[in-house]
Amino acid sequence: MALSLKNLHVGDLGKIVGFEQSGKAYRKRLLAMGLTPGTAFSVTRFAPMGDPVEIKLRGFSLTLRKDEAAILLIEKM
Repeated sequence: MALSLKNLHVGDLGKIVGFEQSGKAYRKRLLAMGLTPGTAFSVTRFAPMGDPVEIKLRGFSLTLRKDEAAILLIEKM
């Protein structure tokens, strides 16, 4: 079952399974940042208002805005 990144909490592990159909504008940008299907990550922190969110993947930390994070389809591990 695919979830959104906002459904996870700090410390949770997840895996990217795809992208929302409505997110074509951000898809190339996210792929270039290493957010490819099958990539595992952990949620490092959320800003107080929920925007942005920081995740750790492939040995580095990445901060995503709410609209970018919303198009990621993820699976909780």
